[in-house]
Amino acid sequence: MSERLSTHECVTDLLPVHLSGKWDDQIVMSLLDGPRRFGELLTALQPVTPKVLAASLRAMQRDGFVTRTAYDEVPARVEYELTELGRSLLDLLKARCAWTKEHLADLRAARAASDQLALESA
Repeated sequence: MSERLSTHECVTDLLPVHLSGKWDDQIVMSLLDGPRRFGELLTALQPVTPKVLAASLRAMQRDGFVTRTAYDEVPARVEYELTELGRSLLDLLKARCAWTKEHLADLRAARAASDQLALESA
């Protein structure tokens, strides 16, 4: 029998929606070794656009996962770093990765079957 969670136990409506974003996992992984500048992140996360990266970093900063430090230097230098809260996401990412490895073939088969059914219905 599977264990069920009531809506009181799993308040997903309070979870940060952006964690399901395409780049968020990769941003976390890129910041694990310490602070990085925006340009370094942009290079590491190609083909992310500067606009998408900036929006993702702002959202992660708002939720307390990332800090942004601007240094009073010329040229300007800004660094992003994971907070302790941000580092705590690593266990979640590892679990999601393990789940994907275990179920990827099933997921692909389900999608293929659904796509085939859609084609036959069209």
